[in-house]
Amino acid sequence: MTSLQINPQSLADHLFASTADGLALYSPNGVWMQVNEAWYRLCGYSPEELARLTLKDLVHPDDWKDARPEAPLPDSYVQKVRFFHKSKREIPVLLTISRLTGNSPETSQCYVLQASELSPVQDDVQTWNRIKRQYRLMSEHSRDILYHTAPDGTILDCAPTIRRILGYSPDELIGNTEDVLYCFPSGLQTEQSDSAVNEEYARQVKLLHKDGRHIWFDLTVKTIIGDNGEELILKIGQEISDRKKNEQFIAEAQRIALMGSWEWDISSNEILFSDQFFRVSGIDPASAAVHGILSLVSEDFHPVFKEELDKALVNKELSFEYRRRKETGEDIYLHIRGLVTYSDQGIPLKINGTIQDITDRKLVERKLQETVERYTSLKKYNHDAVFSLDLEGKILNTNLMAQEMTGYAVHEMIGVCFTKLFGTEDITEILEASLKDTSADKHIDKITDKYGNSVEVLTTIAPIIISEANVGYYIIAKDIREQKKLMIEKESAEATNKAKGEFLAMMSHEIRTPMNAVIGMTDLLLETTSFNSEQREYLNIIRKSGDTLLGIINDILDFSKIESGVTELVEEPFDLRTCILESVDLLTPKAIEKNLEMICAMSQNMPSTLLGDAKRLKQVLINLIGNAVKFTSTGNITVSVKKQAQSQGTVDLLFQIKDTGIGIPKEKADKLFQPFYQLDNFMTRETEGTGLGLAICKKLVQLMGGDIWIEQSDEPGAHFLFNVVLKEAAQEAVPFPKDKTAAEKASGHSLKILVAEDNRINQLVLVKMLTNQGHTVRVVDNGSEVVEAALTERYDIVFMDVHMPEINGLDAARMIKEALRPEEYPIIVAVTANALKGDREKCLAAGMDDYISKPIFSRTVNETIQKFFSFQQA
Repeated sequence: MTSLQINPQSLADHLFASTADGLALYSPNGVWMQVNEAWYRLCGYSPEELARLTLKDLVHPDDWKDARPEAPLPDSYVQKVRFFHKSKREIPVLLTISRLTGNSPETSQCYVLQASELSPVQDDVQTWNRIKRQYRLMSEHSRDILYHTAPDGTILDCAPTIRRILGYSPDELIGNTEDVLYCFPSGLQTEQSDSAVNEEYARQVKLLHKDGRHIWFDLTVKTIIGDNGEELILKIGQEISDRKKNEQFIAEAQRIALMGSWEWDISSNEILFSDQFFRVSGIDPASAAVHGILSLVSEDFHPVFKEELDKALVNKELSFEYRRRKETGEDIYLHIRGLVTYSDQGIPLKINGTIQDITDRKLVERKLQETVERYTSLKKYNHDAVFSLDLEGKILNTNLMAQEMTGYAVHEMIGVCFTKLFGTEDITEILEASLKDTSADKHIDKITDKYGNSVEVLTTIAPIIISEANVGYYIIAKDIREQKKLMIEKESAEATNKAKGEFLAMMSHEIRTPMNAVIGMTDLLLETTSFNSEQREYLNIIRKSGDTLLGIINDILDFSKIESGVTELVEEPFDLRTCILESVDLLTPKAIEKNLEMICAMSQNMPSTLLGDAKRLKQVLINLIGNAVKFTSTGNITVSVKKQAQSQGTVDLLFQIKDTGIGIPKEKADKLFQPFYQLDNFMTRETEGTGLGLAICKKLVQLMGGDIWIEQSDEPGAHFLFNVVLKEAAQEAVPFPKDKTAAEKASGHSLKILVAEDNRINQLVLVKMLTNQGHTVRVVDNGSEVVEAALTERYDIVFMDVHMPEINGLDAARMIKEALRPEEYPIIVAVTANALKGDREKCLAAGMDDYISKPIFSRTVNETIQKFFSFQQA
């Protein structure tokens, strides 16, 4: 026998169209999806008329015995009911309802309705058998498994589809318990316990294929009564493996995307939520049950969200963002989206939507907004003109400073090529060159404004990079006209200071050179010649006048050097107590001559060794103590020092010099530190001086980080105070080392000395001083001769004038040190009439060993020699 192959779908379509019973596919939301001609004949309505009705509109309300008319349709239903015909008459029918779940969207989750008209004389049993036969025919071609069991789980019957879906033939299963279909026996026990409690329920289960595979099913279980009144358990299972995979995929995607889903049935006002919805939103499920669709947002957002819902029903889409505070106190940002589904008549049926946590995106947006605002503020409030250009050099945007510089309004410049401001045709070449050559922006040194004026600018070109691609350029232009003017003024001031310094050097040299002769010869006469008392008095007057003139010269030069900025303090270790005591001891003899008491007081907690310029500190002390001695006739002079503060390696010292002299009137105290000011009028004054001493003291004290002032009191005399800030020394000051090699060179008490000096008088003064001390002296007139003499003969010491013809003293010293071996080096002492900043350092850098300035005293020359040679002069 040859079997006939029939397409199940074709057979189902044939039965649907040719059966005498009314058949229809009906959706859960009341839409007629497919209806056969027998159904239209049974109810009397046309397709258009039927589309406006629901099944419950056709059935007499008293015939719904097991369900309320407003409730959803049951998944399985067989009942005699009365149909309302269009003509208003009632037609008895046998209504069969079964839920059909298909794989296509058209048949997904729909109901199969069958209506068989009953006549009063028709045998109900025959009708029931015919229905059963039709039902079995449909079940054989269904895509679901269908079987029923006894209450103890024994399979009594099953549809043939079970072979195709699970691999078992009906004969293999009938008579066995259904636990063979379950992955775990416990699953069956749960099913049985649920069926004992509920007449009908649905759940998702995993059944076992005959080959061992696990397959997910959406299983509907219902308790029914058989033909003989026995209780049966009917089970219908739809395979949902693909759907389960999709659900898992969607759930994982939603978890990663921080997203949940929801569905709102508008007609029933019912809303469904996914599990992920509550995890994402932090909404309490109990609150969702109370507020319905409004539970998607916080209560304070209900009014505005309701407005957005009303708009969405018209515009088809819902989009709403808001901020929600979780119970932990943390703020999160949520975005609600939704799409509206409409009926054929345009009536909104439902909204399917999502809710997503967009907190991270909001934070990024906020940071981006902050960046944009910072950039905008930077451009808006920048002191320079900022131009944004595209790759062709057209201006995209600019700032107010560009408007001020060019005279064009911002909107006038947008879209204009920068060439209009730059004045050349090669702006694009310059822009492209700037990517490789950082000096390319120097080509843009002028911008022409709206009125034709040229503005000198300093330009910076920066590329605009977006996603690693160059999309344009920034040109930042600084107007340097004012800056250039200041630079010219600065250069002019520097040139003036330089000229002033050179003038001071020349004046120092020109004044000190003759003073050297006056004071030096006076010293020689006093030391080497016998005079009567009157002659010695004359010489003392000359010597005193020379010292006074030298002091005046020193004050003028010191003040000029400070004013011109060429004075710089040295920083070297020194003993503070020694510095103070030497200053006091130097002026004590003058105080004794006037019968004045000199008092010196120092606190015990002062550090002994400090870093600073001891010579300048001593200069201030000697000036103030000297003034106190000068203006005090009777009484005493008190010098005191104490530590005010000490922190971070520095010490703040307070010095006080107090006398019992003539004092200072209060109205004149504020003028004391002004240059060239003297307390007594020059026509009546009794004391000498330039009036620069206190001005110099103030400048020096300020260079040392302090200040000087006078304190007024009712007591007689003057009270000066000043403070300085000095650094603490890491170790005690090291005495200047003597040159042992040089000491070994000297034989006996006589040294062989070379004097390099071009001035005849100064030659005579220095030679006399040295020969009087017993040394052998040779004199040369210029730099060439001193180099030749030092290289041809051995000398113990060379007194080298810095300013000499042919070769200056600095170069001559270098040449001597470079030509001789270290053990042959003579001691070279610089002798100069300059006393300016850096002179000593220049001499030492040239290889000289020491430095003395003119005028030269016998005592100074003797001390210099003793510094390097270890013997006492005769």
